[in-house]
This record gives sequence, C-alpha cells and structure tokens, in this order.
Amino acid sequence: MLHFFNFNEWNFLVCLIIFFLPVLVFLIRRSSSSSGHRRLPPGPKGWPVIGNMFDLGTMPHRTLTDLGHKFGPVIWLTLGVRNTMSVQSAKAAAEFFKNHDLSFVERTVNENARVHDYHKGSLAMAPYGTHWRVMRRLVTVEMVVNKRINETAFIRRKCIDNMQLWIEEEASKVKEGRGVHVARFVFLMTFNLLGNLMLSRDLVDPNSEEGMEFFKAMNGLMEWNGSGNVVDFFPWLRWLDPQGLKRKMKRDLGKAIQIASKFVKGRIQEREVGGEKTKDFLDVLLEFEGNGIDEPAKISDHDLNIFILEIFMAGSETTSSTTEWALTELLCNPATLVEAKAELNRVIGPSRKIEESDIDNLPYLQGIIKETLRLHPPIPFLVPRKAMHDTSFMGYFVPKDTQVFVNAYAIGRDPDAWRDEPTLFKPERFIGSKTDYRGQNYELVPFGAGRRMCAGVPLAHRMLHLTLGTLLHQFDWSLDANVTRETMDWKDKLGITMRKSEPLLAVPTNWYDKGPTGYLIVWYAYETRQNGMGRDGTEQRWSKDALGWKQGGRRRRRRGYNFVFHRYGTSRSKGMRRNENSPKIRPVEQRIPPVLDAPNVERNASFHSIPSRPTYQTDNAVKT
Repeated sequence: MLHFFNFNEWNFLVCLIIFFLPVLVFLIRRSSSSSGHRRLPPGPKGWPVIGNMFDLGTMPHRTLTDLGHKFGPVIWLTLGVRNTMSVQSAKAAAEFFKNHDLSFVERTVNENARVHDYHKGSLAMAPYGTHWRVMRRLVTVEMVVNKRINETAFIRRKCIDNMQLWIEEEASKVKEGRGVHVARFVFLMTFNLLGNLMLSRDLVDPNSEEGMEFFKAMNGLMEWNGSGNVVDFFPWLRWLDPQGLKRKMKRDLGKAIQIASKFVKGRIQEREVGGEKTKDFLDVLLEFEGNGIDEPAKISDHDLNIFILEIFMAGSETTSSTTEWALTELLCNPATLVEAKAELNRVIGPSRKIEESDIDNLPYLQGIIKETLRLHPPIPFLVPRKAMHDTSFMGYFVPKDTQVFVNAYAIGRDPDAWRDEPTLFKPERFIGSKTDYRGQNYELVPFGAGRRMCAGVPLAHRMLHLTLGTLLHQFDWSLDANVTRETMDWKDKLGITMRKSEPLLAVPTNWYDKGPTGYLIVWYAYETRQNGMGRDGTEQRWSKDALGWKQGGRRRRRRGYNFVFHRYGTSRSKGMRRNENSPKIRPVEQRIPPVLDAPNVERNASFHSIPSRPTYQTDNAVKT
C-alpha cells in the first residue's frame, strides 16, 4: 500500500539525500534519458532527485484528485527513482481495464513485501504466473463460490452476534453520552470470522493463548506493512534501513508465520490420525494436488502460511474501515439514516435479525454500501500495477516498469461519471441503477477490475451488508457528546486501507432493551383532503412511531406538522422491554422523521421525498 511521510520523516530523508548526492547525480541523468523524446503523460514538474514526492503530501489520493482538474485523466509523476502514472477518470479506467489489462498485469512490489519472500506467496503481490493462477483458482472456486459461502452462513451469524454483545458490553462501561470505537469491534469480529473460515477456530479469544499471540503479531504486521518506506523510492538506502521497517517486519512477520505454521502442522497431525475433517479453507489448501508440470504438485508450506496471513490482513481491514466510513456518513446525514432504518424495519421488522437472504430486498442499504465505497474506497490507489513492457496508453508513451495507480478515490468523484453532486453522500443515486462494484462498471472500482480484481468480493459483499445492517437494525446511533456534524473530522490516513484519521466514536442504544434519554420524535404526515382544516387545506393525519415502541407523551404543533415527543426510560427496569405482551407498551410501525424544521420540504410531501443531505440543523430537535 502506498503511504507517504510525516514532517520528521521528511527532514531525515533530506539529510540522507544530501549525504548521497554524488550517487544521485548519476541516477538523475539515467532517468532523464530513459524515455528519450517520446511523449509522456502530463503532470507537475518534479524536483531534482526526489521528483514529485514533496508535491503529494500525506494524502496523495486527494492531491492527485485536485491535480486531475489541471492535467486531465492521466497524470505522470516521478517518485524518487520510480516513474509513476495515475489513472484519474472513469473513462481512463475503462480504457485501462478493457484494453490494457494484460500490459499492466504485473505488480509493483514494495520493500516491506520482500521480507521473508512475502510477495512470492501472496495472491495480491505475486508475479503474474503459475502460482498466482493456482491460488486465485482455489479462492474463486473453493472459498468464495456461492455454494461454499452459503454453507458458512452460520459462522457469520455467530460472529455478528458476538460483535453485538461486545458493543453492548462496552457501551455499558462508558460514561453517558460517550461513544464506543465501532471499527475496533468490527475488526475483531471479522478477524474471528476469518479465523473460523480459514482455521475453524476463534482467534480473538482470551482463553486461546496462541490465538491472542497471532492477533498481536498480525496487528504489528499490518501497521508496518501500511507504513511508507523511503527505500521504495531510493533503493540505494536498502542496506541502511533508515526507518527500521525491515527489522520490524522481520520480527512480526516471522512471529505470525511461526504461529500460522503451528496451526497448519496441528491440522496435518489431526488428518493423519483420522480426526474429524472440518473442511475449512485450510483443508482445501492441504488437499490441493497439481500436475507437477505447469503447476506445483502441492502448495509449499511457505506459500500456504503467507496466503493465510494475507487473507487476514485484507479481509479484516476492508470490512472495518468501510463500516466505519458508512456509519460516519449516516450520522452526519440524519435523513439518510432515517431512511435506512425505515427500510430495515419494513423488510425485517422487530422480531428477527437481518439475514443474508434479506440483502436483495434492501436496495437502500445496498445504495449506502455502494455510496460509501464510491466516496471512501478501502485502497484509494488500489494495489499498484506495473507496465510489463514499453507500451502506449491513451496516446502517451509509458516505459517498462512504470508504476501505475488507479485512483479509485478520484474516479468515484469524477463529475463526468457522477453528474448529480458527486461529492455528496446520496445513496438514492443507486436506486434503480445497475451500477455495481464487481468490475463491470468502471466508474465504481473500489475492488479493482480485470485479471487482478480482488477475488474476495463475493464474501466482502455479504459481510459489509450483514455487518452494517445489523448495526443499524439492532442499535440506534448518535455521535459522541464531544462531536457534532459540524466538528466531525473528515481527514483520512493511509495504511493497509484508508481509515478515518480520528476514529469514529458513536453512542449505541439498544432500542429493544434500553430507551435513550430524552425525547424521540413521532411524525404526523398529512394527506390532502377536500374538506381539510389545515393551514393549506389538509387535516387527515396518520402517525408512525420512530423506533418501535410507544409509551405516551405530549403533542406539539410546528410548521403545519404535529409531533409527539415520547419520554423513554434510561434503565433496564424503567426502559422499553422487548416483551410484546407487556401491558405498558405496544409496538407500532417504525419510522422516524429527520427534522422538525424543514424549509425545503412540502407539507404534503411523502416520506421518501425528504432530501438526503439536509442543510438545516436537528441537534436540538432530539434531546439525547
């Protein structure tokens, strides 16, 4: 993953460059003559030696998006000794994936990925060849094929239920009005899920010493692997290891490989003594038998261990970061949150939990996931590719070994592809649209496209909808007491994935067990009548409760609407109970309006016509 440096790291880098200046002069001359007089893509003029590295800052995906407005859909950069091309628009992405996929099918391997020959066993980083074909076939045919995914639905259900319990327990410990770190619990849940799918065991388990050691080693591995290494751009510093990343990667990757190897050896011993076959993905890898000619006779121990680690790194980070961004957008767009909960309540109701079979019947939830991936792709540059040979792209010369970014962040904001306010969060843009992220629509490529597209998309699709759907259906959410929509930090940081710079802290309220402190709004919508008595000739009204339970309250008229404020208890003994036989409460249809004052909403407008990104404030409308 591409990552750039902070201020102190830049100071250190400048000192190194000055020290090695004589060597750099030779490299500058060589790089300046490598492309001859052929026409390269346009781009900002670089500095001697360092090229454009100072120009990109700490959020290069945003910087390049802005540069695209000046230089167009393809941008040329020099990053140290690396020639780099960035694909910036949906049109350029379509040309890249449809007509030049094979020319750029190789990967750029960074220095961190070379530790313990990680890149040779990796599916994402492996050279385009036999090993890559074998591993991808095993993933697509054995791990993420629909039949196999359906067979493991009960595992996902168990892990999701555990996540819900963890969140409830954490929420009971924090002070009133303070939030919980949502992404942390999603990460732990996904890590456990992958442990069950790969190894048939919980890895986030206080009773499993090996599991916790593996979890700690993987955390360190993800931190170092997501850090920028100056050696990637100035390879003559390799022997110095100026940031100590190679040493740290050797330590944590070695520890993770050692533990993964124990898991594998333990499984082999179980199979030899005739133990019960779990038939998880580890068994699939162990049972592989190639022809020994154009593919290996079996998967080596090294490749098997590396592949296990990669599954954990890719799967855990993608699900947790995307869920965090989705919940952030929803909390800052209350009308969208309202519509999402209304759809879940209509389709699922209060008596059961969301299942994977419900996903196709939840188009608005699907729109939320797509819109989140459009605005916040997990890996904004995807995994960088590399030109296999000198080639031509969109009329420009691209030299061999050029590193290629596909800027999914910029493509998701391309005004030519997204004409309806591309920078705003509007899930309804996908209602009735066939646009998807499975590699056929090049304006939405958060998981890539072509031969190197992420193989785990079918599983990620289910996990993202099931995770976010459960969080929205089982809890009511509000921002931490110290954060408002106006003060929300929207900065991101690059690592393994693109995360929020400041983690989202959100307050969960389990709606069927504890009511939130304060008032909930019940919307009285008006329908037109000939003989109505309202201010504009309307009077007939109907009520729809916000979150499922009604305990009485007081009415208030405002702007032609009637609202009922319902007071709920703040403890389990006085709050709402899930027992529907209780005489103190009665369930009603669930729906909540987004606002009290809505100057741009007609009195007779239907619920679905309320704008998804209101410009008015609602903080004072609901007391929490």
